[in-house]
Amino acid sequence: MNKEFLPISKSDLDKRGWGEPDIVIITGDAYVDHPSYGTAVIGRVLEDAGFKVGIIAQPDWRRIDDFVKLGKPRLFFGITAGNLDSMVANYTANRRPRKADDFSPGGKIGLRPDRAAIVYTNRVKEAFPDTPIAVGGIEASLRRFAHYDYWSDSVRRSILADSKADILVYGMGEAQILEIARRLNKKETIEQIPGTVIMSKTISDLKGYIMLPSFEEASGDNAKFNHAIKTIFQEADPFRGKTLVQAHGDRFVVQFPPVPPLKENELDRIYLLNYARNWHPIYEAEGGVPGFETVRFSIISHRGCPGECTFCSLSLHQGRIVESRSEASILEEIKRLSQEKLFKGTLTDIGGPTANLYKTSCKLWKGAGACKNRPCLIPKKCEKLKLGYNEMLRLLAKAKQRPGVKHVFIGSGFRHDLLVEGYSDEFLKTLCASHISGQMKVAPEHCSRGVLTLMKKPLFETYEKFVYRFKAVNKQLGKKQYLVNYFIVGHPGCTLKDALALSCYLIKHHLRPEQVQDFIPLPLTISGAMYYTETDPFTARPLYVAKLDSQRKMQRALIQYYQPKNKRLIAEALKKLGRMDLRRLFHV
Repeated sequence: MNKEFLPISKSDLDKRGWGEPDIVIITGDAYVDHPSYGTAVIGRVLEDAGFKVGIIAQPDWRRIDDFVKLGKPRLFFGITAGNLDSMVANYTANRRPRKADDFSPGGKIGLRPDRAAIVYTNRVKEAFPDTPIAVGGIEASLRRFAHYDYWSDSVRRSILADSKADILVYGMGEAQILEIARRLNKKETIEQIPGTVIMSKTISDLKGYIMLPSFEEASGDNAKFNHAIKTIFQEADPFRGKTLVQAHGDRFVVQFPPVPPLKENELDRIYLLNYARNWHPIYEAEGGVPGFETVRFSIISHRGCPGECTFCSLSLHQGRIVESRSEASILEEIKRLSQEKLFKGTLTDIGGPTANLYKTSCKLWKGAGACKNRPCLIPKKCEKLKLGYNEMLRLLAKAKQRPGVKHVFIGSGFRHDLLVEGYSDEFLKTLCASHISGQMKVAPEHCSRGVLTLMKKPLFETYEKFVYRFKAVNKQLGKKQYLVNYFIVGHPGCTLKDALALSCYLIKHHLRPEQVQDFIPLPLTISGAMYYTETDPFTARPLYVAKLDSQRKMQRALIQYYQPKNKRLIAEALKKLGRMDLRRLFHV
């Protein structure tokens, strides 16, 4: 198989006999040619359609040189901040610079600017003012309307208004980027494309749209901000979603409805394109790209998540409808992966946003879309939602039988609430017997009923039921395996008293969680709106929000009670709560 990377230099273009590329993709990540990296996927999809694609990875934004090194593309520039929002990539939840960047060579920091999509677009406009620009990726998806920006503690305009790009692609983007390329190739306009956003001086030709509160209204009125966020969430469906319009001064941000789900054969084709499945050789001297090592021997089996967790960006970016690859496609990718020189026989993951949602389906998804006011999984799984456990068990069995494959593990996180009923008995037993490498990742997030309700997560009783089943199954199998529990600190609605309750539970059950995430209010998410407005967008109920670093640190200290450095903060928290009677429990 030809393992040639997409061109990154003039000499690469010359080797292919190209006078100019059709499209140049600029990314804030290092160039890793693997289906886990959005830049690689979009580049290969365009190449597969016959377009000449070049890549500029992590250009030096302080000068123009890197932005012109491939010349002017015939059609357009595609710009992405990378696999993460650049502010998330660059800063911790405490707004401090991160010490490493897993998407950069050698983990080096400082290779992508803050607000990368805006900075890159402005540089390209400076060099090639007449060349169209499409922005996409997670940063663009989360910032397509007026949004709360945690790092500036303010409501910012749509990224289209600040970047002045010609069009924004939200979601995974393959269908949209192909349509943009085809239209520009035919010298047609790039308007009215599903899954895209444009800025317009007029909306007189639009029909059947919903007008959101303007940027000016949303940035000055919490109720109107919440109304906008709630509407964006409710209309994020490819079948029933309406065109959304938001005024920014004398112009309008216009979002066309989401792109329809990809068909199985379309998804299969994308993941079997000619990826080199490695970082570009230019990074060898720096030891490669750290983030790639976690996915090098993994397989993406599906997209989308119907969970609707309010703090998560998945429903905004990938949608609630699960799109799954065929068994044959996944087995073919495993065959190719097993032929890699570095492959030693272990598949580290076959999964997606949620491991146990492969082949999940609902008859409404094929024509009516996801329900507007009925969650798929909360307070319990909807009866119309059909899980694909039989299909996944069959896939795992066949994967394990492939030549060269010794172990097939699932490293993605699981929905524990889908592993507590009788329908999951065989599935859970098979997972524990053969497909978890000593540890299983689950995300209870908290124990407080009120906090979990705001998160749209299963109640804690469900988690406890799952823990009992997990232990019982492993005892039956004669195995000693563990749960890796993920918790969130400082989510809106979570008080210091709630954190103490969780801490007491952890101590009682001898749990010492390492995977504790400080809450970050991501743009356009429901939880982000809760944080900013200190109210629930759906009920208008006021919420306690731990906005001070000192408040969040006390909550974290209680949850990671076993760390000696947290003793002072724990004592402070107990005093604040009037619970000094618990000093002996915490050894403070």
